[in-house]
Amino acid sequence: MVKSINQLRPKFTTNADGSDAVLFMHELVGEEDGPTIGISAAIHGNENTGSQAILELFNLLKDMPIKGRILLLPVANPSAFAVNERYATIDKVDLNRQFPGNPRGTYSQQLAHALTQEFFNVIDVHIDLHSGTDRPTVDYVYIWNDEGLSRAFGSKLLYRPVENKQGTVFGGTTKSVTLDKRNIPVSVIELGGGILDQTPYIRRTVDGVLNMLRFKGAIPGDMAPQPKQIVVNELAGIRPSQGGWLEPLCPANGEVIKGGQLLGRVVSPYNFDVLEEIATPFENGVMIMQHLTRNLVQSGDYGFMVGNLDGATD
Repeated sequence: MVKSINQLRPKFTTNADGSDAVLFMHELVGEEDGPTIGISAAIHGNENTGSQAILELFNLLKDMPIKGRILLLPVANPSAFAVNERYATIDKVDLNRQFPGNPRGTYSQQLAHALTQEFFNVIDVHIDLHSGTDRPTVDYVYIWNDEGLSRAFGSKLLYRPVENKQGTVFGGTTKSVTLDKRNIPVSVIELGGGILDQTPYIRRTVDGVLNMLRFKGAIPGDMAPQPKQIVVNELAGIRPSQGGWLEPLCPANGEVIKGGQLLGRVVSPYNFDVLEEIATPFENGVMIMQHLTRNLVQSGDYGFMVGNLDGATD
């Protein structure tokens, strides 16, 4: 069983109201030796599906036999989380572009430095939970340096980034600490979000992370069988250029979308004109992220994500 459960609250700065700015971590220590596995969520404050999943994971793991140590970081960005914003309202920058941080910098730079020192530098495996914010809904898993770990989550769609393709930028993200500097096994989960009940996504996240822990030998039990999986090497994020109601017209996440099909359209809430029609960028694509309901968007907001099935592998 779990040998000990500890709440870790390291302080990294003082807030203007006099309160301490701290990290909120839970440490579960097993009776047998093993690696330290870190599970984090809500590095973007409006992605709380993973935080809810970590709550459920804690309630399960505290009564399980564990090898090694599991370090839970349910809310990596508390200031942003508290107001359901992507960025901390204190300095309004993307925390996931500030790593490894600066102990004498802005709030988010100090937070990034504290996370680096207290979390990323002490774990041996990182499972990073993201979702599609409070508007779009997303469903895929990154493959970085441990394909077995990423596949163990059980997602049908995986993405293997190709360096220097599509102008993709990962500088200043947690990857700069966990992968580029330390080269520990890393898996990034993108699942859930949207203005709808998150229960199915929370359940899938809990089941998937438990399977990943079994894969690493941290908890006992047989691994669940994997579904048929597709790995894409290219994906495109598509943002509307007009503001208004974004109406989804595409198939469900995980379904094929062919060239010429519309992902959605932007309609004016005021005069009801169609302001923009948004087509898929690939002749042979698969849906990865979309709005599942008619949502109000500004120009440049997150809209859709499509994977390119040409060149995809099993």
